[in-house]
Amino acid sequence: MNLTVNTTAGDVNAFDSSALNVTGAMSAAMKTYYDTELLENARPRLIFTQLGKSQFLPAGHGDSVQWRKWNTFDKSLTPLTEGVIPTGQKFGQSAVTVSVQQYGDYAAISDRLNLHAVDNVLLGAAEEMGAAGGETADTLVRNELCTGTSVLYADTLDQNGAVVSTPTGRSGLSADNNRLTPDVVNKAYTFLKKQKAPFFEGNKYVAVIHPSAAYDLRSHPDWMEAHKYAAAREIFEGEIGELHGVRFVESTEAPIFNGGPLFTADQPNLTVSAATNSDSTASAQFGETSAYRVTVKETLTAPIAEALVGRRVHVYDASTGAMAGTVEIVGATVSGKYLWLAAQAPVTLSGASGAEDTLWPGEGGDSRNGPCAVYGTLFFGKDAFGVVDPEGMGMEMIIKDAAQIGGPLNQFSTVGYKFESATKILYQNRMIRVESCSAYSGVDEAN
Repeated sequence: MNLTVNTTAGDVNAFDSSALNVTGAMSAAMKTYYDTELLENARPRLIFTQLGKSQFLPAGHGDSVQWRKWNTFDKSLTPLTEGVIPTGQKFGQSAVTVSVQQYGDYAAISDRLNLHAVDNVLLGAAEEMGAAGGETADTLVRNELCTGTSVLYADTLDQNGAVVSTPTGRSGLSADNNRLTPDVVNKAYTFLKKQKAPFFEGNKYVAVIHPSAAYDLRSHPDWMEAHKYAAAREIFEGEIGELHGVRFVESTEAPIFNGGPLFTADQPNLTVSAATNSDSTASAQFGETSAYRVTVKETLTAPIAEALVGRRVHVYDASTGAMAGTVEIVGATVSGKYLWLAAQAPVTLSGASGAEDTLWPGEGGDSRNGPCAVYGTLFFGKDAFGVVDPEGMGMEMIIKDAAQIGGPLNQFSTVGYKFESATKILYQNRMIRVESCSAYSGVDEAN
C-alpha cells in the first residue's frame, strides 16, 4: 500500500517510510527564513458548467438523470381531400439518460510539517484542493462536450487572406494558414441559426475560446472595429466580447489537441515500407489486430510500440505531396515492425523507393513543419447540454485531523475533496466545435 505523506524532509510512504519522489514536495515550506509572501498558484476560471442546463437530482432518487423531449412534427403541405381523413403523424418522446459518477482526491500532511512549517500548510492545501476540485469538475464537462459530432474546420487562407479551401479534417490544418477568423465565426453562427438552436440572453449564441485562438481573432480588423465603440456588458464569467451574434467566453481549459512524436524527438514520423488490407496475423504484441496492417521501416522498441496503440496518425500521401486523412492505431508488434489500423488507410500505402508515404502525429494539425496544436472553440445554443446537480453530493472539502486519520501516533492529517457529477449533450444540433490553429500552435501542449 502506498500513502504519500508530506513531511519536513520530503514525501514518504506512511507504511514503510520509504522516500517518494513526488513533484511539488513540501520541503520549501521548512526554510528558516523567507522575505516574500506565499505566491498564489495560477488557476483557470470555471467556465463550462455555467452554460449548461442544470438538472437537480434529489437524494434517494437513484443515480441517473433523464432529460425528455417531445418529437417535432413535419410540415403538412399536402391539401386535404374532401371527405378523406388524412394519415396523421405520430407523437411521442425521446429521452437522454446519464448516470452520475464520483470523483475526488486528497493529500496527507505530517504532524511535524503542520507544526513547524513557515506557512499555514493545512489552509494552503485546502485552498489548492478546492481549486483542483473545481478545475476537475469543469474539465469533465468540457471532455463530454468535445464528443460533439458537429465540427467545422477553419478555412485555408492564402497570403492575402483569401479562402483557398476548407479542410475536411485536422490533417488539413496548418499553423500559418488555418486560423480562426470572423468569417469562420459567422459560419458557426449560421450553422446554429439554420439548426434553429435557441439563443441565450440577448438573442446571442455563446462560444468558449482558448486565449491562443482568441489572440488571432482579437487581432483581426473586424474584431477591433466591432469593439471600437462597444460598451462592455458581461453576462458570463470570462466574457471578452461579441462578434457576429456570438458572445465569446475565454478559458485556458478550452480544448487543445496536440500529440508528441511517434518515434523520437528528432524523427516524429514513421515511414511505411509495406501495407495490406487483408492481414492474416493472429495476434498483436500490444493492442489488437485488424485487417489493415502497416509495416514501418523504423526499428520499434517495446515502449514505443505500446505507446503507439490508441494514437491517431495523419497519413501523408507521397504521390500527391499532401496529407490524405487520419486513422487510429489499434495494435503493434515489435518483431515485425507491424502496426494495425482501425480502418483502411485513406490512401493506398506504398513503401516504394524515392518519395515514401509516412505517418505523422494525428492528434493535432499537420506537423510536418513541427508541432501543430489545434484549438477547439465550442459554440453553443441554449440548453445544448445538461449538467447534473446531485443533492448532497456537490463539491465537498474533507479535512481530517491527525486524531481521526493519522494512525496510532497521530502522525498526519489529510485534506481532500469529493463530488459527484455528470454531463450529457442533449442536442447535437445546438452546438458545433470549430477547430483552428493559432500563432501559438508551435508551443502550446494538449490540455
